[in-house]
Amino acid sequence: MARRALILVEGSRYNGPLYVQAALQLGLHPIVLSANPAQYDYLGAEGIEAIRVDTADLDALIRECSRLHATYDIAGITSVGDSFYATVGKLCRHFDLLGPNPTSIERCCNKFTQRQLLAEAGVPIPDYRLAADAVDIESSADEIGLPVILKPAVGAGSRGVRLCRNLDELAQHTTYLLGGQHIWQSPPRILVEEFAQGPLYWVDIMGDQIVGIGTADFGPLPHFVGRQCTFPALLTDDEHERIADVSLSCLRALGLGWGPTGIEVRWTTRGPVVIEVNPRLHGTPTPQLTQLAYGIDLVTEHIKLVIGDKWDLRRRHSQTAAARFLVPDRDGTLDWIGGDSQAVAIPGVAEVKFYVEAKTPIVRKGDLQDWIGYVIAASPSRAQTEAILQHAVDIIEWSIRPFSS
Repeated sequence: MARRALILVEGSRYNGPLYVQAALQLGLHPIVLSANPAQYDYLGAEGIEAIRVDTADLDALIRECSRLHATYDIAGITSVGDSFYATVGKLCRHFDLLGPNPTSIERCCNKFTQRQLLAEAGVPIPDYRLAADAVDIESSADEIGLPVILKPAVGAGSRGVRLCRNLDELAQHTTYLLGGQHIWQSPPRILVEEFAQGPLYWVDIMGDQIVGIGTADFGPLPHFVGRQCTFPALLTDDEHERIADVSLSCLRALGLGWGPTGIEVRWTTRGPVVIEVNPRLHGTPTPQLTQLAYGIDLVTEHIKLVIGDKWDLRRRHSQTAAARFLVPDRDGTLDWIGGDSQAVAIPGVAEVKFYVEAKTPIVRKGDLQDWIGYVIAASPSRAQTEAILQHAVDIIEWSIRPFSS
């Protein structure tokens, strides 16, 4: 009998290891298709089968999956992130497997199209314009009124996203986006958006069921580098209901509702305003927070959905879980980093993860690539979790030596 395989199109240093481990625990043989498998160091560490293929070429992926089908029983095809999720949908349709609607995914992943569809459905969103050059950006910012946020119309991980509070910052970031520093996969298209001010909440959905709502804090503006995630968020019944209603409206407006969806909302003076809808789970460490707080393993449940098994979103318990991201305050060479073994030994600390090793060059970009690690803690109370987390973070230390001039 052929071995059951789960095909993963590309990977990620964030959720990638979680998907590989969940697949193995479900008795599946994970196979990663990637244009550059060497970029995912966890594959080698786990001995995971990885195949080099042009993942931007749908026909090449179909040929590779057809070849694998001669050896394996392909139980399902999915992807860790949203960049290749539309491709996954097309592959699933070709091989008659369960998967997302590729058209809906493509529309959702284009932030301008997403904004249009949400606006047409009456979903509250920030005022926005689409710009292609510096003149468009300046006139759009003038119409909306400063401060505004500039972001690529297609992208993820807060890459290229910045708050522009005055004309100097607007000009500076315009130059960054259009002057060759930002890498574009297609002709530049930039969203100019109203800055929706207020606490940020993230919503995890599977199918059409809301799993839970968390909250996130960020480092200093003008960048949006996450500093802490807490789950579940402390909300009144009315706030929870309004955020949930807006989130489900997003699914209907965008034609989603199969598989995972991650939504970001800011609570403003006019209530919940949708910042972004992503057709995927939120990245690490939010899946770990959901599992610690509610006992729900979203990665495993997503894979069950993909392979046609019965999935289960029932809560097993209720705790407060939180993650603190480790973010350097300067550029330079990382001389050393430590304290992880002592921190993880603290009762209530669930995980300590470093993304970097000694002698790594640190060059901050103002997005999630600035993270050098994280600490996760959980306990029965919010105050206790915060205290545990702070204790652990205080133990972790590192030294960064400035680059020589």
